[in-house]
Amino acid sequence: MKISNPHRRVRSICLGLCFLTLLLYLPSVPHEFLVFDDQQYVTENTSVQKGLTTEGLVSAFGFHASNWHPLTWLSHMLDCELYGLKSAGHHLTSVLFHTANSGLLFLMLLRITGAVWRSAVVAALFAWHPLHVESVAWVAERKDVLSGFFWMLTLLVYARYVEATTKKGGRPMLLYSSCLLLFALALMSKAMVVTLPFVMLLLDFWPLKRTFSEGNRVKSLGKLVVEKVPFLALASLVSFLTLEAQRQGYSLASIAGISFSHRAAQAFVSYVHYLWAMGMPIHLAAYYPYVKVLPAWQ
Repeated sequence: MKISNPHRRVRSICLGLCFLTLLLYLPSVPHEFLVFDDQQYVTENTSVQKGLTTEGLVSAFGFHASNWHPLTWLSHMLDCELYGLKSAGHHLTSVLFHTANSGLLFLMLLRITGAVWRSAVVAALFAWHPLHVESVAWVAERKDVLSGFFWMLTLLVYARYVEATTKKGGRPMLLYSSCLLLFALALMSKAMVVTLPFVMLLLDFWPLKRTFSEGNRVKSLGKLVVEKVPFLALASLVSFLTLEAQRQGYSLASIAGISFSHRAAQAFVSYVHYLWAMGMPIHLAAYYPYVKVLPAWQ
């Protein structure tokens, strides 16, 4: 069957975006492991180095490196199963995930907005921005690209679910269940994904415009919030597990005695920092020490 011109254009843009992303990040493949977190994730982790084993599967669901991300541990184990301690293989896996994430983001944005070129530009900025180099070129940041992969898939299936709710025979419950499962996999890759239910609500406002699908806006909004309850429940559970992992790993000790108001102020300063870095990506580092005394102007 001959593909129509719009479909051919979308396919060409997606393949071009993925190809350029792959080309851009391939130079990171020959790099060695870093002596910074890569030790506890791979190079000095005997459990991971054994590859996929029953013992490793059980261990993955425990608290390690001040985190709870079993799927991330399993991905490192699979890499060791395939490549051993050859760093090139581990880097290649991360590059392939980021390449796939870029294509999925384009397809997801296109599905919910219908804007081909604007979706392509946003996906390209996501794929090629210097702020993403750390996540792709650093093996210990596998959790970032892995959670990103399931984040994109969750939103792509969510968009299909929203479409199915307005169609007969659209099987919305199957898509809803798939969306919830993908969200769970994303949470098992990195706890940062707990914000995704709120992103879904924002998408409900725009561009999906679901809050205006009924005459009573408040009633519609309430239904959308109830729809997200299972997602919020999973997010709450993983938040609890992460806090416990951080407590057992003594990662919370660094902020002991610091008031909530100061931590809240630090959070806002960090947001401004990253917003600035999006437009001016300079003075970047892998590690930013916690600033206990903020300058008055900040």
